[in-house]
Amino acid sequence: MTSESPSRRALLGWGGAGLALGAAAAGGAVAVARNGEDAPAPGGAVPFHGAHQAGIATPVQDRLHFASFDVQTEDRAEFVAMLKEWTAAARRMTAGKAVGEGGFGGLPEAPPDDTGEALGLKPSRLTLTIGFGPSLFEKFGLADARPEALVDLPKFAGDNLDRNRSGGDLCVQACADDPQVAVHAIRNLARIGFGKVVIRWSQLGFGKTSSTTPEEQTPRNLMGFKDGTRNIAGTETDRLEKFVWVGEKDGPDWMVDGSYLVARRIRMHIETWDRTSLQEQEDIFGRDKGEGAPVGKAKERDEPFLKAMKPDAHVRLAHPDSNDGATILRRGYSFTDGTDGLGRLDAGLFFLAYQKDVRRGFIPIQRSLATDALNEYIQHVGSAIYAIPPGVRDKDDWWGRALFEGKA
Repeated sequence: MTSESPSRRALLGWGGAGLALGAAAAGGAVAVARNGEDAPAPGGAVPFHGAHQAGIATPVQDRLHFASFDVQTEDRAEFVAMLKEWTAAARRMTAGKAVGEGGFGGLPEAPPDDTGEALGLKPSRLTLTIGFGPSLFEKFGLADARPEALVDLPKFAGDNLDRNRSGGDLCVQACADDPQVAVHAIRNLARIGFGKVVIRWSQLGFGKTSSTTPEEQTPRNLMGFKDGTRNIAGTETDRLEKFVWVGEKDGPDWMVDGSYLVARRIRMHIETWDRTSLQEQEDIFGRDKGEGAPVGKAKERDEPFLKAMKPDAHVRLAHPDSNDGATILRRGYSFTDGTDGLGRLDAGLFFLAYQKDVRRGFIPIQRSLATDALNEYIQHVGSAIYAIPPGVRDKDDWWGRALFEGKA
């Protein structure tokens, strides 16, 4: 695969060579963008190569298509070949190029290399982030390589998990500012993986509910409250190292510069919430609904005084000071998937949390939230956990290389 291969725009005669060359030239300087600094403008390309995978500390895009896959093949070599092909496709799609070298110029008797629905569209800051679930390590002789931090999540109070929306051998998180670009990416990876992997479940998301760029306005969730006010910023290198990236002392070696992801599908009882008084809503969250200021404070980013909140307020229970400093990087999205057959919206939050170790991140926080007053209005209905390997370093590297080449 060469850098001269045609881009989406070039295939349609739009002359997008400048954008494609700009993305390629940025490949050697990805560390800056990987930490969220010097972010590309909307429609631009996020560099694919780097120490960490894009889509974690990267400035959060507007749309999500998340897919969990189960492995069908029992042939390790076949699976590795697929990962290499996925990496090559991801490298091209995130740069705004069509999948494969052939485009629509191959044999007319054969399917085209690319499904075509994103041709002519901008890269839209597309990022693709891969993760490996606990069940993958039961396959291909990988049991000894499973990280200690990749634990099976315990059952939490109030869980009502649907197995058809939980788990999976591996995942791909596609984030972009254009939903068609994100859907195209997952569609093409699933097509490439046909016969080797199959989608177990997937989730579309809109309206980011957290930001890694605090200079932007804090987004709101479907309950109307600002969400993720104190989220880790992509520019906070020290906090990312402390709470998100796996270090050399954390092990195993193949996970260094990676992270761990917890994905939770949280159904909101929208109709009940919408009939709840403003005062009760604000007491439940521990912030006012307009400005987002914590109880007794004037501004959103004022330091909260936790004891001024009700004991079961969400902010009080989730705060690091209530959880021995436990901190996660949030990257969630709202969803609305029609109705539930009873006239109620099937809507809520698709919660994505990245951390160095879920045993010191998501798990203690979620246990603390057992008495959260918000639980009357939400229910966790889907759950999964994944080891997120480090980034693809260069054109010869591929997703999961250190794991499958036995460097664990």
